[in-house]
Amino acid sequence: VQLQASGGGLVPAGGSLRLSCAASGRVFSSYAMGWFRQAPGKERNFVAAISWSDGSTVYSDSVKGRFTISRGNAKNTVYLQMNSLKSEDTAVYYCATGLVPATTAYVYSYWGQGTLVTVSS
Repeated sequence: VQLQASGGGLVPAGGSLRLSCAASGRVFSSYAMGWFRQAPGKERNFVAAISWSDGSTVYSDSVKGRFTISRGNAKNTVYLQMNSLKSEDTAVYYCATGLVPATTAYVYSYWGQGTLVTVSS
């Protein structure tokens, strides 16, 4: 499985960005996709996840109400719409695929290369 994340960039506080993650290879409809982020000098943290099969979602408390994870019309594509961005959202964002939409990184087997999101205050 290969994952390609894109859409990062520089945005002012209060702005919006949409990240994309395209999965290719042996991806099955029962898999889940998740987004994690890692700020400089900090550990990687869960952001959001979605189930391929039923579209159920889960979010971290820090992004709930501001970020939306969704599946694209193209198979094996997932988006992360980020609104009302804050400086503390600055991080490298990684997409990952696993069997269930879990909040812990070790559940995910495959990871993308990451895309940098910088929110200026």
